[in-house]
Formats: sequence, C-alpha cells, structure tokens
Amino acid sequence: CWEVRKHNSSEWCHFIRSNPDCRLDGGFLDYLDGVFCVFPPRLLPLAVTLYALWLLYLFIILGVTAEKFFCPNLSAISTNLKLSHNVAVFSLTSPLHGVTFLAFGNGAPDVFSAVVAFSDPRTAGLAIGAIFGAGVFVTTVVAGGIALVKPFTAASRPFLRDVIFYMVAVFLTFVVLYLGRIRLGEALGYLGLYVFYVLTVVLCTWIHRRQRGDGLAPPGAWEPEMPTDVEEPEPSSTNSGDYGEEYRPLLPSRESSLRILTAALSPLDYSKWRRKPWYWRLFKAFRVPVELVLLLTVPVVDPDKDDLNWKRPLNCLHIVTSPLLCVLTLKSGAYGLYQIQGIFPVWALVTLVASALALIIFITTSNEEPPKYHCVFAFLGFLASAMWINAAAMELVNILRTLGIIFQLSNTVLGLTLLAWGNSIGDTFSDLTMARQGYPRMAFSACFGGIIFNILVGVGLGCLLQMTSSQPLVKLEPDSPLVWVLAGALGLSLVFSLVTVPAQCFQLGQPYGVCLIASYLLFLCVALLTEFRVIHFSTP
Repeated sequence: CWEVRKHNSSEWCHFIRSNPDCRLDGGFLDYLDGVFCVFPPRLLPLAVTLYALWLLYLFIILGVTAEKFFCPNLSAISTNLKLSHNVAVFSLTSPLHGVTFLAFGNGAPDVFSAVVAFSDPRTAGLAIGAIFGAGVFVTTVVAGGIALVKPFTAASRPFLRDVIFYMVAVFLTFVVLYLGRIRLGEALGYLGLYVFYVLTVVLCTWIHRRQRGDGLAPPGAWEPEMPTDVEEPEPSSTNSGDYGEEYRPLLPSRESSLRILTAALSPLDYSKWRRKPWYWRLFKAFRVPVELVLLLTVPVVDPDKDDLNWKRPLNCLHIVTSPLLCVLTLKSGAYGLYQIQGIFPVWALVTLVASALALIIFITTSNEEPPKYHCVFAFLGFLASAMWINAAAMELVNILRTLGIIFQLSNTVLGLTLLAWGNSIGDTFSDLTMARQGYPRMAFSACFGGIIFNILVGVGLGCLLQMTSSQPLVKLEPDSPLVWVLAGALGLSLVFSLVTVPAQCFQLGQPYGVCLIASYLLFLCVALLTEFRVIHFSTP
C-alpha cells in the first residue's frame, strides 16, 4: 500500500480501493479512503492536519478513560475482592495490588494498543515500536528527569530485581523478533514470566517484612518510601456533599431523581473552574465532551465514598447504555448490527432486555442507599471502560498506519515516537510530580515496574489472542532495520543503569539524569537517520 504516493494523484483513490493491502481491519472510520478519496489531492495537507488533531484527541480519550473510569473501577474490584484493604494480610496484598491491578490500570492504553496492533501482521511493527520505544523513553527520559528534579537514593533490591526481569523480557523479545514468529509456548512464556515476577515481588516483600518483625519501621535504602497516611483511614461520615462539619445539615435532604441525574452527569466542578488558569480551562473544555459520553455509558464505583458513588437514576441508565456500548464496539459493531433471523438486530434485543432490568432495579432501590449488589456495577464499569479503550486504541492504530502510508514511514518509527510518547506522557507527568512531592524512590521504581507489565502482558496477551487452533503462531517480521536499533538501545540503557547505579552506591543525582537524557537524544537521532536511510544497518 506504500506505493500509492508513487502513482499519479488521479489514481490514488482507485489504487486504495482495489488493493487488498490497503484495507484497514477493524475500526469505525476508513482513514485511507478518507484521505485519498474524500479529500482532493490539493487538500492533502488539510486532511493530515485534521488527522493529527484527531490523533491527539484519541490520546485524550485514552487518558481520560483510563484515569477516571478504568482505574477507579479496577480499584473497586480489588477492594471488593479483599486484595488491598484487608489489614490482616496487608503485607502480602499491598505489593500484589501494585504489580497486578495498579499496573494493569496504568498500562491499559499500552496493552490495548499492543493487542490491537498485533491483530494485523501489517501493524505488528507499531506494537514492537511502541513497547520498545516506551521502554527506552521511560528508562532514560523519565528516570533521568526524576534524578534531575530530586536527587535521591534508589531502592537497591527492587531496582536490581526489576532491571534484571526487564532485561530478560527484552532478550526474550529480541529472540522472538530474530526468529520472526512467536508460538503458543512462547506467548505463554511471556505471561508465565510475569506471574513469576509477581510472585517474586510478593515473596521478597514478605521475607523482608518478616525480617523486620512486621513493624512499621521507616523504609530502608532497599525499598521506596510510601505515604504513611494510608494507614489511618478517615472516619466515615454521612452524605454531606462538600459541607464542612459545622455546616452539615441536621437531617439528610431527599433529592429528586432528576436532580441527582443532572448533577451526576455534570463533568465540571464550577468552584474549581473559577480558580484554575486559562490553559487548564481550555484543556478541560476539550475533555468535557469525552467525559460526558463516558459518564453516560460507564458506571464508577468509589469505595471511598459513603454511598459508593451510587446514583440510582444514572446507574439504572448505565444498565442500558453499558451493554449497548459493548455490543456496538465489539468487532466494530459487527455483532451489534447483526440481525437475528434477518429481522431483529442484536442491539435492539440488548436494549429491550437491559431496559426491563433497569426498570426493575429502579423500582426496587432507593436514591439514598446503594443495593447490596452494587459491586456488580464495578465489573460492568470495568468492562465498558475496557471497550472504550479498545475502540480508541483501534482508531489510534489505524490512523497511525494511515499517516505512515502518507509520509512513507515504517510502523516501527511511528510506534517508537508518536504512539510511545502519547502512551507515556501521562506516566511522565505523574512520576515527575511524585518526585517533586518528595517521593522520588517511588517514582523511580514505577519507571521500571510498569514497563515490565507492558512488555510481558502486551506481547504475550496480544499474540495469544491472535492465535487460532489452525495457526498457533503469530508472524513478527520487522518492517525496518530500526527494530534492531530499538532493541539495542533499550538493552544498552538497561545495562548502563545496571552498572552505573550500583557503582554510585544507588545515589542518583544530576550527572546520572543528564547522561540518560543525552543517551535518549542520541538514540532518537540514530533512529531517525536509520529510518531515512542515512545510516545503513545489515539486518539479521
């Protein structure tokens, strides 16, 4: 399909529509047809500009969905399953929660993007580029930025453990790329290695806490410091909104269902809006449409609230909208639009059944108290937000492939730049903010711990879902020599940290940060020169 730009502009549309390689599998919009058939050739720059803006908005959709809907519901599920707040087994469940549920929540956009990209051999390079590119970016720019912002003493044992596991994962991926395919056993090996990593984290934490007598002594140089206020939960209070203690009403007021629905669907906090600067308001204005649609379709259960975020009219509406969303986004709506016996569409059947169930729930519950089965809404919200992230990731991969065809760029370079930067920008800001607030160890540990989840689960699960009984393998043929530059850069950055950090007695400061950031800039220059064939490498 890359040959389209070599033809006369009058033949672009015919070439795109007649070439099977130009067909985009999945997704709701045909970006190739739009740019080469809908827009005339002289308006190609306008089409590219609109696609770039839509690409940025897709990253906003991914970030908002993961931050405000996917992660809270994931946390509610873990709480309901007694995985984080059971004090009796706190020493085991805290690390388990961090390396499973928390890692899944933070890495959801990366993993879903990888799963979608692996679904088509033509876009597998995007997944490899994004996973390796994000790994290089996080272990150099983010880790170096933390050292520049707040010099600190790294947690020695967790650092060595995470770097060694990540190096094993990178080496395994390098071997898979060299062989050009991944079989069922290798895909299961990725997931098995992550399970082994989780068990290692839990076991090491348990052994260390046994050695120090299960006390709450200050953390040593081997482990990241944690905020201590999590040990003292605030006493529960009645539903009083934002009132202070002296302004709390004597009797709880009964609000109408319409007023509850209107307040629950408002994505704006007007008091906060007035205090914020203009650029925050501008960014919030772009987020409001996304948040409104998500509020309409994704329930959120909040264990920290007295009412668990129970909004009876809105939650009953979710009984209809969430299943409808799932059937209309699964396989890009193919299942939802399927007609039973050629007469009755599936989406209409789902709407009827869900409406009846929503009516029953509305009649049998009250606005003031959540029902005993309210935890089920956390699972429903988790599924609905996952479908939103999957749909956005599908569009993201398709539009990146389209931009690659327009500019004659390989999927690997798009993955290591746009996709890796877009998926890592949230983690970058959160880690640097955490470092400024006085928790550089925790932020530094997150740099290495999170990307282990992304590479092992992203590659393992992404390839496993594409395997069938007739073809139990996935072909991974690098579309550019850049893949080997990526793998080499990531390996060198890990070796550099593995050697220099212990050599400095785990005292990380500005020289270490400057070296990491400079190495990333050097890698980026080499990668771009390789992509544009200024530098030539012989591929294996």
